[in-house]
This record gives sequence, structure tokens and C-alpha cells, in this order.
Amino acid sequence: MHDFLVKKLSTNNLESELLNIGYDSSYAFKGKEKFEYLNFKIFGITSAQGNILKQLSLSVGADCATHKLVITGQIEKSDCILGGNLSQLKTISQKLQLQPFGLKDLGQRLEEKICIKDFVKTKIMGILNVTPDSFSDGGQYFSTEDAIKHLNKLISDGADIIDIGAESTKPGAKEVSADEQLKRIIPVLNYINKNKIDIPISIDTRNSEVANVCAGLGASVINDVSGLEFDKNMADVVAKHGLKVVIQHSKGTPENMQKNTEYENLTDDIFKFLKNKIDYALSKGILKENIIIDAGIGFGKTREQNFEILHRWKEFQSLDCPVMLGVSRKSLLDMPNSANEEKDLYTLALNSILINENIDYIRVHNVKIHKKLLEILN
Repeated sequence: MHDFLVKKLSTNNLESELLNIGYDSSYAFKGKEKFEYLNFKIFGITSAQGNILKQLSLSVGADCATHKLVITGQIEKSDCILGGNLSQLKTISQKLQLQPFGLKDLGQRLEEKICIKDFVKTKIMGILNVTPDSFSDGGQYFSTEDAIKHLNKLISDGADIIDIGAESTKPGAKEVSADEQLKRIIPVLNYINKNKIDIPISIDTRNSEVANVCAGLGASVINDVSGLEFDKNMADVVAKHGLKVVIQHSKGTPENMQKNTEYENLTDDIFKFLKNKIDYALSKGILKENIIIDAGIGFGKTREQNFEILHRWKEFQSLDCPVMLGVSRKSLLDMPNSANEEKDLYTLALNSILINENIDYIRVHNVKIHKKLLEILN
């Protein structure tokens, strides 16, 4: 009896592993595609499209799952799950481009999605709340003097972007007027301009008037937690100034968002919401390269749903926009009575997973420890 030694591989560097066993070095870059697997969910295909896709998948040894009635044509539309190695999927995408029923477009779309993204170094968005009532540090930086001190600390700690918010969006929080938000934000922006501080400034606001004034004072990003829903003029303002915009998913407003956390399919529902908002933004003249998406941890989600988003955030990369997530000090940590210093350690633990998975942006209160982690990992 042979005593075989078997190890399950978890590395992403399959080319190196192939070379280590003596695989043909001239073909290793291509051969690795046979060992890299991907699964895609394709929404709303017809029965005709589904049957062709299933046949093409079977012909190359890949797998395709559809509604059971697709084969008989007794259902008009079905979602589909397509899975296989990179080599198989590339072949399917090429063959689809020779098929009728609009499948050429699907083949081209799959071909784009199959490409492995280049390594991304995560950027840190540092939080500056100039509010009296934010859930974590409300009141600490409410005065202009304290806000400026914290701004300089966030910068010295290594933030890539500073996100200034003058309206709390914690569960149950009420709307703050544009005048009041600007009263809190403008002194900080004036300080930045006066001292020629060169760092991208984001404004955390749902209000287009606030966005418009702050853009005139040098802000280059708008972080809209409502996903362009709250103020119908927001997209026009963003487009007019050529700003970047964070489009976040939120169910309802901060006042009521935790009263309804039911979804038909959590990640699908968020995915479709963000896709619709991206399309809307593009229709308003916002450039695709200026859009960042955020699945909205804590905004109309239960703790379990928040963790599902953390586990599956990479699915949102299929929307072809940079992805940001903010878990910092939020209720998913289940530490309501703990000091911020302790919350920051557990925030760091969760963000270390996201950083290791090459997320584009993380939004945090404690920049210093996250910057150090990035230095260690990179």
C-alpha cells in the first residue's frame, strides 16, 4: 500500500508551483490557466441562450447551471451560474461570440471578466467627523481647532484621502441642513487651502448644495451614503465639477434604514442597485473612472448580512469600479461598550483580510495602525 503525501494548495502563484515540479517553463504562464477556477452568475438569460451556453460548457468540460425548465423552454428567463477553469472559460467566451441570440455581447463581456486584475495597493480614507453626534467620536472634533488638529494627525499617520463629514449617518440620525453642514466644514477647507495642504479631500454628504460649495473650495470627492438617491441634484453637481463620487448602497435613510433589513438575495440586490446607480451616474455625465462603489456595511443590514458582504465583496468588482468598504468601529463588531482603541484592533483584524484580498479603499478612524499594516503586508 502506498502512503501518498497530499497537500491542498492555497497559493495564487500557480505558475511558480508548476515550475517547482519541473513543468515546461515555456508554457507555465499558459498552463496555469487550467488550474485557476472562476464562477460567474449571469442574470436574466433566455431559454435559447441558456441551452446554447450549457452545450458550449459541456463541450469544454465546464459547468453551467440554469433553472430546470430552461431545457424545455417553459420559462422565459433564468439566471445562470457558469463555472470552469480560465482556459475553459476563455474558449466559451470566444465561441459565444460566434453564436446568435445576442450571445456575442455575452462572450465579449465574459472575456473582459476573465482577465485577472493587476495587484492593487489599498488606499486609506481617514475619517474626520465634524459633528456633535457621530456614533464613534461625535463631539471630539466638533470645534474647528480640534478638527484641524485631527486633520493633521490623519495626514501625518498616512491617510491617502481625508473624508470630512458634518452630518451623522448612524442609525436613527436626523438630517442636518446644508447651512449647518457648511458652517462646520468650510473652516476646515479654508485651513487646508490657506496652508496649501496637498491631499485629496472627500466630503461625506448627501446634500448637493454642500457638495457644490465644497467642490468650489477644493474638495475632489463626494461620498454619498445614499447612492445618489437622497438629493436628485447630486449627480449633476458631481458631473459639473468633474468630481470622483463614492456611490454607496443604503436601504432607506439613516432615520429608518434599520427597520427593514430584508432582501430577496442580499448580494444580488446590492449588485443590481449599484449597477443601476452607475448607469444613472454615467447618463448624467459622470465619468466611469470617477466612480467608486461601496456596498454599505451597516446601512440597512443585519450583523450577519454585513459579514456576508465582507466574505463576498469581490463580487462587486464585476461592476468594473474600485470598491470601498467601511467597517471601522461599526456595530458588526458587537462591542457597543468597548473603548475605541479596542474597537480599532478588531477593525484592523477585519480590514487585514480586505487588504490581503486587494480591496481598493478602506474607510477608517484609526489611520496609523492601518498604515503600519499596509507597510508590513506590502
